[in-house]
Amino acid sequence: MKMKRMMTACLAATLYLTAGATDVTMTSPDGRYTMTVNDRDGLNYTLQFEGREVIVSSRLGLRWNEEWRDGVQIEKTAHSDRDTTWTPVYGERSRVRDHYRSWTLELTRAASRQRMALEIRMYNEGVAFRYLFRGGSYLKIEEEYTEFTLPRGTQAWHTERAQTPYNKMPLEGWSSESERPLLLELPDGGGYVCLAEAQVVDYVRTKFKLSESKPDCILTSMYGPVEEIAPYHTPWRVIFCANRPGEILEHNDLLLNLNPPCRIADTSWIKPGKVMREVTLTTEGGKALVDFAVKRNLQYIHFDAGWYGWEYDKASDATTVTLDPRRNPQTDALNLPEVISYAKAHGIGVILYVNQRALQQQLDELLPLYKQWGVAGLKFGFVQVGSQVWTKWMHEAVEKCARYGLMVDIHDEYRPTGFSRTYPNLMTQEGIRGNEEFPDATHNVTLPFTRYVAGAADYTICYYRQDFGRLSQTEDAYGVPRSRTIQTTPAHQLALSVVYYSPLQYMYWYDEPSDVQDEPELKFFDDVYTTWDDTRVLQGAVGEHITVARRHGDEWFVGAITNNEARSVAIDLNFLPQGERYVAEIYTDGGRSVKTRTHVKVERKRVSASDKLNFELMASGGVAIRLVKDKR
Repeated sequence: MKMKRMMTACLAATLYLTAGATDVTMTSPDGRYTMTVNDRDGLNYTLQFEGREVIVSSRLGLRWNEEWRDGVQIEKTAHSDRDTTWTPVYGERSRVRDHYRSWTLELTRAASRQRMALEIRMYNEGVAFRYLFRGGSYLKIEEEYTEFTLPRGTQAWHTERAQTPYNKMPLEGWSSESERPLLLELPDGGGYVCLAEAQVVDYVRTKFKLSESKPDCILTSMYGPVEEIAPYHTPWRVIFCANRPGEILEHNDLLLNLNPPCRIADTSWIKPGKVMREVTLTTEGGKALVDFAVKRNLQYIHFDAGWYGWEYDKASDATTVTLDPRRNPQTDALNLPEVISYAKAHGIGVILYVNQRALQQQLDELLPLYKQWGVAGLKFGFVQVGSQVWTKWMHEAVEKCARYGLMVDIHDEYRPTGFSRTYPNLMTQEGIRGNEEFPDATHNVTLPFTRYVAGAADYTICYYRQDFGRLSQTEDAYGVPRSRTIQTTPAHQLALSVVYYSPLQYMYWYDEPSDVQDEPELKFFDDVYTTWDDTRVLQGAVGEHITVARRHGDEWFVGAITNNEARSVAIDLNFLPQGERYVAEIYTDGGRSVKTRTHVKVERKRVSASDKLNFELMASGGVAIRLVKDKR
């Protein structure tokens, strides 16, 4: 039954009846966000951030079994609050607060026996909502009408696919849909909005497209239909707002909060670390890489495609070690059990690449076998994404891997939506235009504000900038021109290990142990961690520059990178504990004055929270800093 006015004791929201329509107004715990939903002409909403309207009146609704676009009414509401803190198995922070106000709006539609609800959570970090379906009836969702109408003049960082470049453009004239998350810059210095999604586990991929009839309006575009038996809910649609873009990255734990808690009882076997791939596919090369991993404080080695045959051939058997002659003509050159045994004896784990063709056919046979072999984890390759069938298969495969104590890295177009909270054996994923594609520095300083909002990414950090002739094409798989060498400086690559988060951080991607000449700056790669207790975005502008500080225990690491232009950067150390002295180990591009092959300058300074470090970054350059407590 509708009430003319009801206000909760905590003043979280107001529900009132006006001229036959119901309006529900909700606020976040800190009052920065205000969302209003009304049923005057179908279901619509607006969103304000710090008193500014950031989402103009926009439609909500679905076509499921029947049209729920017009005539939808709010029948009743229910409200609750939550404020808890949880400890992730690993992350960008060691403690995560889950604090929100929640409203569930029960919806009806004239002449329909169907029932649907809209659940809304108001966080200090952002707003999330999803559609709920009651009962046990068959459900077919064919279209989602969710809109995001922005103020006139808003600009978007558009990218067509998960591994294509970003382009800043207005909300008009898009030639294609855009991937998610989608970062938007409001006009007249009005701040930033980021559209994302969470808990996409049994649904379809949903990209963003422009409305053909409503200006400045972004629509959700489903890959295809969804079929299920209710009770059921759609993924969360998430809206972040911020005055500075780095604040959105700092708040990306919101996506984890929108997923169920960890379902793995014993997580002691889930161990983040640094990884290097073995490219020779030989026993000798594998053992040499293990020795290198021990020397350089890496935790894993990785055998890439080709160890069990040609990965694109469905006849290739991933239960056998049968080298692809395209990768290694010496088809008996790899004794994988011997390398795994050697690695384990030296405290190094082994990760195997397996194409989804083999996984789809052999998964239930492969997992117990790999567990028997002593494998630490799998990298899923060339995965299918988009349809409900493959989305569900992917997450069920991660769950199955957990039963056998296997970590997972998913490659290609898959983008995370927080599932690593529920199954933290999903350590990382690609879904990024990384160093395999040789992007420039401007692309690299766009990624933290866009792709990394979704979570960890396997960027494949490089160092010596050589491809050893393995890549001869001049265009990538999407027809985008690319160079044959890494487009940034060595210090830029060093800094990426801090700026970019990945619990399994792949290092030296195009390198082999024989390429390394023990340059002094490699100590930074030796020392850096892959998971953190605290993360701060100190400064940054999308596509221009970023500085990130991360803490592990009582050590701090700082990474700063610039785009294709040289830049002056001042790093304020006020994040350090007051009264404590630290030693700063600083790695910068030193130019020809540094008489090493890589020309990286290494210096040490004693610093405290009152200090500020000033740098002149080279074009496409960076600076990497390790801060350890001064024991003097």
